[in-house]
Amino acid sequence: MSGAGAPQHEKIDGRGLDVVVIAGTWHETISNGLIAGAQRILDDAGATHRLVRVPGSFELAVAAQAAFAGGADAVVALGVIIRGGTPHFEYVSAATTDGLSRVSLDAGKPVGFGVLTLDDEKQGLDRAGLEGSKEDKGAEAADAALRTALVIRKLRG
Repeated sequence: MSGAGAPQHEKIDGRGLDVVVIAGTWHETISNGLIAGAQRILDDAGATHRLVRVPGSFELAVAAQAAFAGGADAVVALGVIIRGGTPHFEYVSAATTDGLSRVSLDAGKPVGFGVLTLDDEKQGLDRAGLEGSKEDKGAEAADAALRTALVIRKLRG
């Protein structure tokens, strides 16, 4: 598990931030766990947020781009990509990561990266924030998006 060494933070005040949570529809149980974790963090912080579903992880970047064009302060991108027996996993994982990075940099706004790239379903269940999970990557992605949006707000004065 990669959760070792995760920072411990004080509560975030996200009032005044508009966040769009964008989630793929593949692997429903894992995706729903990621969404619940992200929404819990956003609710606790007082941020305004809404959920948008897209077909899969590949489509996260273009939806994030549209969210920023619509005025969002941050995006939380959630997806599940599980390795199969073909190179498809590598292509989708790389395109998703590169696309979300590009959208974030082009907009100058944060994308909380909650896209799980997994060898098997069990790894996803361990990271989805479900009962018995070891990590909550949806919550971590929302936390990162909020904290970075606040840093950017401060830097821009």
